[in-house]
Amino acid sequence: MITAIVFVKADVARIPEVAEAIAALDGVSEVYSVTGQIDLIALVRVRNHDDVATVVADQLNKVPGVTDTETHIAFRAYSRHDLESAFSLGLD
Repeated sequence: MITAIVFVKADVARIPEVAEAIAALDGVSEVYSVTGQIDLIALVRVRNHDDVATVVADQLNKVPGVTDTETHIAFRAYSRHDLESAFSLGLD
């Protein structure tokens, strides 16, 4: 599984609509509105690099209101949540 983190700049007046449209795309697992130089962060989780290109270049970039994107590919996950899930036996 490949995870891409996509920084999205959007037309400020359309941020909620842009976020909803991006969240509806196949391959996009989460979209966050954020503070700072960018407006949204989208997490793309797909099987291969060609799928990243399909989601980001062919779909996300074409959502009306998206003005710019910057994509980062994740190498490894180090979050405690991911590690606990991986080693969980399902016992409470």
